[in-house]
Amino acid sequence: MSKAERQSLIAALEKERDSKIIVYITGDRPGLETKIANDIFPIFNKHLRAMGEQKRIDLFLYSTGGLTNAGYALVNLLREYCKEFNVIVPFRALSSATLISLGANEIVMTKMGQLSPIDPSLEHPLGPTVSLPGQPPRIMQISVEDVNAFFSLAKSSELKSEDSMKQVFQILASTVNPLALGAVQRSREQIVFLADELMKCHDGDKEHIKKVIEILTKGRFSHDYIIGPTEARQILGPKVINPNPNTTKAIYDLFDAYNKMLLLDTPYTLEPLLGGKDKTEASLDRAVIESMNFTHIFRTVREVRRIQVAQPGVPAPVIAYQERPLKESWIAE
Repeated sequence: MSKAERQSLIAALEKERDSKIIVYITGDRPGLETKIANDIFPIFNKHLRAMGEQKRIDLFLYSTGGLTNAGYALVNLLREYCKEFNVIVPFRALSSATLISLGANEIVMTKMGQLSPIDPSLEHPLGPTVSLPGQPPRIMQISVEDVNAFFSLAKSSELKSEDSMKQVFQILASTVNPLALGAVQRSREQIVFLADELMKCHDGDKEHIKKVIEILTKGRFSHDYIIGPTEARQILGPKVINPNPNTTKAIYDLFDAYNKMLLLDTPYTLEPLLGGKDKTEASLDRAVIESMNFTHIFRTVREVRRIQVAQPGVPAPVIAYQERPLKESWIAE
């Protein structure tokens, strides 16, 4: 679908919502994942400056998450340009994207819409590593709530004395560097602070804010837990909006356009890219920021090769693939 056609769909949704819309999609195709990150702010500011100060801005958001500080700062930036900030969730708005949604006056969720807990996972330079055959060691992410669950398990096993808990901590510290554990605790405190600050922008009920944050950081046990629109309304209350049929159609039409653009539901496989050749350059669109004023695409160019690899004990060479990144950046279309 062309840029003009997508912007026609944006205009239709703006009319339905009586708002100005900015689209932010981070792709989640395996091997091509992108996340909410700090490189977006000059781009968003360009869109917002062209848009000017508005009564209402809606962020059309699809993402599986990213940096919590980036999500927090994005809400603050958007609020500088509008009196009312809302989030439209056509499908996935998980982790840091859920944090962004907490900063909205309204969360407009389709029946397919998904939020998640906001308990952070931390990748620390001194964190534990895992090694897989044929691959270099990789630093594991540390789940904040997994650490807390470890101590809860110890307490539930009747290891409640001071000496017992010291032994439990020593066991954990022998596996995870104490400095990484300290970073985990700071991360936990930070996500509570960020969520509280974002919700205070539009919600004056301190007890309600505290309850929501408690549920989204501790109450669903797994970071992978999916919160649909009905449960989102139970947790967050009337700020979660069920769009009318016309608005729903406009949201789905726009999401379908980006789904086709970024091939979100298409497996990433290399043979189709080669098209029968042994070597090619593949241009891969992985994320998009778009409004009625501009289009910015995060694009990766990779060299892809089909090679034959001889393996011990195998009479014929085995076909394999090599990928080499050539360049990647946000580009203006």
